[in-house]
Amino acid sequence: MIPRYSRPDMVAIWTDESKYRIWFELEAHACDALAKLGVIPESAAKTIWEKGNFDVARIDEIERTTKHDVIAFLTNVAEYVGPDARFLHQGMTSSDVLDTCLAVQLTRATDILLKDMDGLLAALKTRAMETKNVPTMGRSHGIHAEPVTFGLKLATYYAEFDRCRSRLLAARKEIATCAISGAVGTFANIDPFVEEYVAKKMGLAVEPVSTQVIPRDRHAMYFATLGVIASSCERLATEIRHLQRTEVLEAEEFFSPGQKGSSAMPHKRNPVLSENVTGLARLVRGYVIPAMENVALWHERDISHSSVERMIAPDATVTLDFALNRLTGIVDKLIIYPERMEQNLNKLTGLVFSQRVLLALTQAGVSREDSYRLVQRNAMKVWEQGKDFLEELTADGEVTAHLKPAAIKELFDLGYHTKHVDTIFKRVFG
Repeated sequence: MIPRYSRPDMVAIWTDESKYRIWFELEAHACDALAKLGVIPESAAKTIWEKGNFDVARIDEIERTTKHDVIAFLTNVAEYVGPDARFLHQGMTSSDVLDTCLAVQLTRATDILLKDMDGLLAALKTRAMETKNVPTMGRSHGIHAEPVTFGLKLATYYAEFDRCRSRLLAARKEIATCAISGAVGTFANIDPFVEEYVAKKMGLAVEPVSTQVIPRDRHAMYFATLGVIASSCERLATEIRHLQRTEVLEAEEFFSPGQKGSSAMPHKRNPVLSENVTGLARLVRGYVIPAMENVALWHERDISHSSVERMIAPDATVTLDFALNRLTGIVDKLIIYPERMEQNLNKLTGLVFSQRVLLALTQAGVSREDSYRLVQRNAMKVWEQGKDFLEELTADGEVTAHLKPAAIKELFDLGYHTKHVDTIFKRVFG
C-alpha cells in the first residue's frame, strides 16, 4: 500500500502499533480467563493489564536476534510487566495470537468497507432517482439496441452493490473467528473456556475446530468477496469511461477548476478517476488467487500462508477502501448530459424501434421470418445509405400491406420502452 491510494482510518488498522495492541489485549484477556479458572493468580492478570506495554522499535530489535515476532513481543512486554509476565501465553501457541489478531483486523477493516458501500449505495440511489425518467440509449455489444433510462442504468448498479454488501456481511461473519486452542488445536494445555472468553471480549465467534491455525477457507472466501466487489467497481467505472468518450459524451467525470487533462493537449478532459478505479480493481482481484492457494496447508499447520497474508490483507482492504470512496465521489459529482442522450437516441433515425415493428407485423399475420426480412431490409438502408427508417418502412409496399403508415408511426414511441421503469425501481429500492 502506498499513500497515494490509502486512507488513514484503514491504514491505521494495519500499523505495527495497532497489531501489537491487539496482541497485548489477546494475551491479557487470556490471562483474565486463566485467573478465573485458577490457573494463574488474579493479581498476576491485574498486573499484566496495569503494567503491560510494548515498544515497536524494541520488538524489532529483539526479533533481529530471536527471528520470531511473537517471542520478541512477549520478551518486550515482560520488560514492562516484570516477574508476573511468566504467566503470559500460558498454553498458547503463536498462531493463537496471529490468527485471532488477523481476524480482529479484518473484521475492523470490513466495518470500514461496509460504511464505504453505504456511501456508494446512497450516491447511486440519489442519482438514479434524479435521472429515473431521463431516456438514453441502451447498448449491446457497444451498439445501439433499445431505449432505457439513465436512472435505470444506475439502478442496476445499486442492486449489484447491494448484493455485494450482503456478501461482505457474510464474509465478515465468516472471518470473525477466534482460535486459542494451543499446539495442534487440541486444548491440551489450555481450557476451551479461555478461547470462549477471549472471543467474547474481542467481538469474535469461537472457531469450532482449529488445527493450530484457523482454517484458510475462511480467508479465501473473504478475499474472493473483496475481488467480486472490486469487479463490480470496475464494471461501473468502465461504463462511465465509455459514456465519456467524445463520440458518446452522455456523462462525464467532474472536471474541477484548475484541473489539467494532459501535459501536451490543453483541451483534454479524461476519465482518469474511473480509469484509476479500474486499475485498483485489478489489484484487489489479484489477491484472490494467493488467498485460495493458502487453503492447502500441511497437516495441522505450516506458515506458507503467513507471508502472503502479511501483504494481501492490508493491501486488499486499503486498496478497496480507496477505490470505493473514489467511485462514490465519481457518482456523486457525475455530470450528465440529457441533450446528448437524446441526440444519440435519434442518431439512427428510429432503428431502435425495429423490434416493435417486427412484433407488430407478426401480430398482423406475417410470419416471423418474413417480418424479420422486411424490417431488416429497411434497417440496412439506414446503416448503409443513411436513410430515414420510418420513411423507408412507410414507403415499403410489403410492409404497408399489413400495417398502415399511421400505425407504423405510432410504433416509434419512446414511452413504450420506459413504461415499466416504476416497477423496476420498486423492485430495487422498495
